Amino acid sequence: MTLSPDRSPADAPVPPPHVALKPQARAWFEALRDRICAAFEAIEDEAASSHIPSGTPSGTPSGTPLGGTPSGRFAATSWTRPTADGTPGGGGEMRLMHGRVFEKVGVNVSTVEGRFAPEFAAQIPGAAEDPRFWASGISLVAHMASPRVPAVHFNTRMLVTTKGWFGGGGDLTPMRLEAAESRQDAADFHAAFRAACDRHDPAYYAEFKAWCDRYFYLPHRDEPRGAGGIFFDHHASGDAAADFAFVRDVGEAFLAVYPAIVRRRMGESWTEEDRLHQLVRRGRYVEFNLLYDRGTLFGLRTGGNIDAILMSLPPEARWP
Repeated sequence: MTLSPDRSPADAPVPPPHVALKPQARAWFEALRDRICAAFEAIEDEAASSHIPSGTPSGTPSGTPLGGTPSGRFAATSWTRPTADGTPGGGGEMRLMHGRVFEKVGVNVSTVEGRFAPEFAAQIPGAAEDPRFWASGISLVAHMASPRVPAVHFNTRMLVTTKGWFGGGGDLTPMRLEAAESRQDAADFHAAFRAACDRHDPAYYAEFKAWCDRYFYLPHRDEPRGAGGIFFDHHASGDAAADFAFVRDVGEAFLAVYPAIVRRRMGESWTEEDRLHQLVRRGRYVEFNLLYDRGTLFGLRTGGNIDAILMSLPPEARWP
């Protein structure tokens, strides 16, 4: 920062403690990415070695390993954030897998820096004073081959301007919210995040669950996107190290609970009617992500990779 002639270094703003956490935060998001990808590929291998049903129009198990579809493996694509003035902009890596259990799953990490455009800086805490920013995080969306396995979204991130904070969360999208098995999956998903929240503050879960319910909602249809989870943003309790520990526990909770839900449901048979219903529900997912999702808007306004930003969209969807 350039100081004016009448301003001493002692008068300069004190950087947020999050600045010192930048290397650790980036390393954590990348390590969590690696562990999640390994867990999902392990599920693909289990499906390859087990004769589990692929689903047929009649709902009768086919008796072959998901119709003989090969095990999925993640393909990685690195990208660099361009800048107009040649200053460092950072970048990221998109990992995408199409498999027998995961019809499409993307796990992205990015660490970017630069300056917010003036019209966007006014909306970001601490950026009106100085438009420079640094952000690192992980973002995941999984659309499943079987309508019996719920789709899922998860992300956590750290952002630094003249202030610093964490954000993120996760939400589950069963294809039939009213079904008993969907209620069981949602209960387990919520319990995992509740436990992570309770280790840090008993008030977190109720607050972040309610925030999730408000955020992942389609007002034009007057309906929730799915079964919810937790969502938080601008999280800065005053103890950056404690907040980072909380974010790590949220990541651990996701890694523990979602693969367990997938394994529980991936062998169940399904019908063509189930598949058509799944595609309609995916249409709702598209509507939310393109109309309301703040992460999509942030990526587009900060020069992110377009394919990585739109990774969340399903491979197939339909509208009635």
